[in-house]
Amino acid sequence: MRALKFLLVIALVAAGLGYAGSSHSLMAFDWPIFAICMGLAFAVQWLMFIPAYIWQTERYFDLTGSLTYISVTLLAFFLAAKEDTRSIVLLAMVLVWALRLGSFLFTRILQDGSDHRFDEIKPNFARFFVVWTLQGLWVSFTAAAALAAISSEATLELQLWDGFAIALWLLGFAFEAISDRQKRIFRADSANKGRYIDSGLWAYSRHPNYFGEICLWIGVAILALPVLQGWQYAALLSPVFVIVLLTRISGIPGLEAGADKRWGEEEEYQAYKQNTPVLIPKLKR
Repeated sequence: MRALKFLLVIALVAAGLGYAGSSHSLMAFDWPIFAICMGLAFAVQWLMFIPAYIWQTERYFDLTGSLTYISVTLLAFFLAAKEDTRSIVLLAMVLVWALRLGSFLFTRILQDGSDHRFDEIKPNFARFFVVWTLQGLWVSFTAAAALAAISSEATLELQLWDGFAIALWLLGFAFEAISDRQKRIFRADSANKGRYIDSGLWAYSRHPNYFGEICLWIGVAILALPVLQGWQYAALLSPVFVIVLLTRISGIPGLEAGADKRWGEEEEYQAYKQNTPVLIPKLKR
């Protein structure tokens, strides 16, 4: 019953997003391109859920999400056939991010062997299906600004102030990629087994990868803004969704709770936690 309620909420949110994003969207096959892309995002998750449940594996979950971003954004770009510079840059932003993150997460799970977050979920058909459906909503909501702009009836060539959006995306991408690599190298060293990372970018923020993620999606939304119209402005909730997801739901809260459980009684960790911001980096003296 709980899973059914979750699915109903997801369906209502998806319907609202689909309606808003489809406003002033170019058409293909008598359907708004934005709606077509959202439909594909969910269809891919449901298709991949079948073998994932049969073989009880989450190994391709993150990879599927990244490939879905790539698929829906490419579909929007080619169906819209606008090929203006703004659309090309937005396409590149999503593709580069998805390729980098997807390959990183897939390599990580191949090395780790499994993702323990799914241990209790996989055997339950309804709960596992909800998780895959949520990924469809995650893709749709996060990419909404880019998809709405690429499929929008309006076009506007890049202006000088668009450089700020591109610079913000570059900053965020660099933060996320560098911090992920630093943490992976840290964990690969057997001398650091069972320890927390407090070096590199992690000396300035306890979650620099999430800071980067938030920055880059804000950059995408700012770049998309000039060509949005009417209800399409609802797509600007994309970075808000990312912020809420990472800071209130599935990202930072769980990681902070896990860290407190493992190292909370250590004085060094308490000092690190006290002197290092949870998200926004702070330069130290």
